[in-house]
Amino acid sequence: MGNDVSSNGYIPVLSIFGLGYVGSVSAACFASRGHSVIGVDVDDHKLELLRRGVPPIVEERIGELTAEAVASGRTSFVSDAREAVLASDITMVCVGTPSGAGGSLSTEFLEAVTDQVGAALSVKEGWHTVVYRSTMLPGTCEELLIPRLEQLSGKRVGTGFGVCVNPEFLREGSSVRDFFEPPKTVVGQSDARSGDVVMQLYEGLPGPRFQVALGVAEMTKYVDNCFHALKVDFGNEIGAICAALHLDSHAVMDVFVSDTKLNLSPAYLRPGFAFGGSCLPKDVRALTHVARRSDVDVPVLSNILASNESHLRRAVDLVLGLGKRKVGLFGLSFKSGTDDLRESPMVELVERLIGKGCDVRIHDANVTLSRLRGSNKAQIDERPPHLADLLCDDVSVVADHGEVLVVATRDEEALNAVESAPSGTMVVDLIHVSRLSDARPRDGYLGLSW
Repeated sequence: MGNDVSSNGYIPVLSIFGLGYVGSVSAACFASRGHSVIGVDVDDHKLELLRRGVPPIVEERIGELTAEAVASGRTSFVSDAREAVLASDITMVCVGTPSGAGGSLSTEFLEAVTDQVGAALSVKEGWHTVVYRSTMLPGTCEELLIPRLEQLSGKRVGTGFGVCVNPEFLREGSSVRDFFEPPKTVVGQSDARSGDVVMQLYEGLPGPRFQVALGVAEMTKYVDNCFHALKVDFGNEIGAICAALHLDSHAVMDVFVSDTKLNLSPAYLRPGFAFGGSCLPKDVRALTHVARRSDVDVPVLSNILASNESHLRRAVDLVLGLGKRKVGLFGLSFKSGTDDLRESPMVELVERLIGKGCDVRIHDANVTLSRLRGSNKAQIDERPPHLADLLCDDVSVVADHGEVLVVATRDEEALNAVESAPSGTMVVDLIHVSRLSDARPRDGYLGLSW
């Protein structure tokens, strides 16, 4: 493991506030990479253990690393926050953020440490970087913590000091290994100078690296943990259904996890519009029906279609909320690149908009009257209002008609028409077409996901 050295060869001194799992592991691991580390905690017993080289947690390799760090003289442990900040270049905040009443997040410890750090910065000369490793909801840093730092220090973020959010991805039981072999390194930054300094701390470690906005970094940890929880519940519900059907659930999931193209991959994980088509809705219904018939409670699987319906409703509300009557839609099939209208959320969107009094025109290059056959023709002819009367072969007719243009296709001709629409035209992008979000003025472009 190579030392973390700044561009001028100086190794930053770190002060780490909160010496629980994250703090004590971070202190030992950074010390092993050559940093001088000052650990800060309010628990005198914990400090005394660490001064003797004994970690306050049980964790693989942590005892060895802590003892080595103390023996080398690279670590010291104090209760004086001011002393630690004045003697360090970077302060890392690793205090707990437990659940509050009703599931809210308690920021009590974050606020207390932030106040201590802010007070110390008021008498410190030179630049200092404050790094939050604690898990906190998006907006906490910018709306709560930075204002406290500025008020107590008398300095401004980005000029007198820097702030970063550096979420940890350490699993209890393997946290030391996870520190040195991270899945990724994420640094949210108030300014590039601070972000660069913090990212340099992890120089030489594997995994992709991201320097992002503070709120993005805060959100990252929640997305990870909620998805991990969802995966556990999904696997357990599949296991329960398989057990009821006398199937080997592990054999089923061995097949499932082998697919890294669609299943365990970025596929389907980009925010966009609701799903539809001939497979997903039908198969979710069928499997939840089997579960009910077998008296197996599967709340995750049972709520997939309800979640999909909520997302469709958000799109309807977004369009109606603009207060415009004339709507042009680009894309009608259940996804771009196909003519399949079966259970298309776009067809449902059209029907709901018309039901609310909107005057709708539609263009879909793959859904033209001359090519419609079989079930697709039935979708056009039988569902009121008759969609055939709303379809236009000419994209310009739809673009000229719409005070609001709704985009659910990546067809080049359609996108060109949207980009050429008058400046007063509102664009609602349901599938996050990057060229539209870049080209349209912000006040004329809306999306279900930016």
